[in-house]
Amino acid sequence: MTTIGREFMERTAYPHMEPPDHARGIPQPPLELPPERETGRIALPAPRDLHLPGLDVRDAIERRRTLRAYSQVPLSLEELSLLLWCTQGVKEVVPGLRTNRTVPGAGARHAFETTLLVNNVQGLGPGLYRFLAIEHALAALPSPPDITTRFVAACRGQEHVRSCGVMFLWTAVAYRMAWRYGERGYRYLHLDAGHVCQNLYLAAEALGCGVCALAAFNDDDVNRLLGLDGAEQFAIYLATVGKR
Repeated sequence: MTTIGREFMERTAYPHMEPPDHARGIPQPPLELPPERETGRIALPAPRDLHLPGLDVRDAIERRRTLRAYSQVPLSLEELSLLLWCTQGVKEVVPGLRTNRTVPGAGARHAFETTLLVNNVQGLGPGLYRFLAIEHALAALPSPPDITTRFVAACRGQEHVRSCGVMFLWTAVAYRMAWRYGERGYRYLHLDAGHVCQNLYLAAEALGCGVCALAAFNDDDVNRLLGLDGAEQFAIYLATVGKR
């Protein structure tokens, strides 16, 4: 019997691939989505001024554990800035071509946007924020007062969504990847999400924080809360972060 998973792997194999838009000379999409619903800008401490406490890479890998219970000590804005830099930081912009970032990305497409659900971060009110990676800044997004409760429900009742300091929500801009790789690019979106979240785990370990990666969520509900259509842009991976 052919399952959806098996069909996906077969249909995204090279023998089934049509030439992508990149090979047909069609201009590429923007390197980052333009501002739409965001209000204002919130400056983040510059990456060059941030210091990650010393922790041997091997120690970070060995100590890393998924954590669902957090203290109520808030994250500082500097710590949040560093976590954003380690997960989607832009080291270089090659205008009109690509961004070079702190994580691996297929073809340097870097097809993710980062939204934050903030619960307990010094200097930030609770609510939704978008990370503007190229500027290394935040912009507030409109959200109702009970937005965290709505996300708990959308994440199938997982209460660490409420108790964490911040939840990272990575959303995939499908065409940014498909422009280069066609339908096979959907494979790469999921691989790249793993690269991003692993960086979050290791950076958080050095800051005395813990992470819980989250794939058990109701796609339609999360996309709806983020104002996404679920096709051109959709939630691909979530992760809660908090102090130990």
